[in-house]
Amino acid sequence: MPTTDTDIVVTVPELGDAIAEATIPRWLKAVGDPVGVDEPLLEVATDKVDTEIPAPATGILTAILEPEDAVVPIGAIIARLGATQPEPTTARESEAQPEPDSQLVVGDAAPPDAPPAPAVTETSVHAAPKAVGDRVEKLSPIRLTIARRMLESLQKSAQLTTVVEADLTAIAALRNAHKETFVRQTGVKLSFLPFVVAAAVESIGEHPVINSSLNADYTEVTYRGAVHLGMAVDSEKGLMVPVIRDVDRMSIAEISHAIADLAAAVRTGTIRPNDLAGGTFSITNTGSRGALFDTPIINQPQSAILGVGTVVERMMPERDQNGSLLITARSIAYLSLSYDHRIIDGADAARYLASVRMKLEKGFSGEDLAA
Repeated sequence: MPTTDTDIVVTVPELGDAIAEATIPRWLKAVGDPVGVDEPLLEVATDKVDTEIPAPATGILTAILEPEDAVVPIGAIIARLGATQPEPTTARESEAQPEPDSQLVVGDAAPPDAPPAPAVTETSVHAAPKAVGDRVEKLSPIRLTIARRMLESLQKSAQLTTVVEADLTAIAALRNAHKETFVRQTGVKLSFLPFVVAAAVESIGEHPVINSSLNADYTEVTYRGAVHLGMAVDSEKGLMVPVIRDVDRMSIAEISHAIADLAAAVRTGTIRPNDLAGGTFSITNTGSRGALFDTPIINQPQSAILGVGTVVERMMPERDQNGSLLITARSIAYLSLSYDHRIIDGADAARYLASVRMKLEKGFSGEDLAA
């Protein structure tokens, strides 16, 4: 369809630093549909985030120039808006269409072949046959991205996990004493997680290899001067890891706010691509779903990720000042560190976890909770 003076082009906007292209998983409007300014037109996906592209103006969608599943560069023209009802035009309008007569069968001429039989692959041979009640769904772009990045991470680095047990009884008592005041003063709930983040980040100062990255040919290691914490967040679309920048400079209250804000942005679909880039170390709180511990996969090109298990009360033996045996209830959690064994040894991981555990068991004070 030729461009008119009233046409408005729709392009793929900038989606973040170092993002050169995006995939179109779904058009939300069809050719001929009226759209309002800022009304979502389509979804685009990158290796970092899914987002919606809004209409730049009010009008009629006159042309869709790129189909679903197309990979398009940033800045590419993907649609046109006009002021009047169009003749339907679909993806890639520049592709030539055959003349109608070329599709006719004349006289006894043979019809066109049937498509060739699909190639038999190892996957098709060994795949379980579909049965009544089975449901097949196409993977979403973000699920595909997660699958690819997790597999790449395991292929790129020698990953190992070390687990320790931490006594959070002192932190549990502090939470119970201050949680209502904390909510009134900050507007966010006080969970165990900000305390673990604070202890984990402080311990990195003593064990900088945890906050490092190895180059592609294994010849250099970069020790990061700041801690930009990737915080794994579960969402309906899949796992995302937004980054809290300069977390090593934050208070417990500031960490709590940052965690809540980024989690809300992920779950409401308002997270920005730049919020998902630049992490140097990650934490995943699988304990929020009741898991005791897991073996998390490193978020490349980082060298380590800390898993936080659920906090449970257990009856634990201890000795009083006179050496008498006591059985008391303690708040216990597992901390699991997955790390790149090419640069971090098991002893390094154990020393780091011991430092985190010591800081958590020593506890914090009410002054640490100041906003």
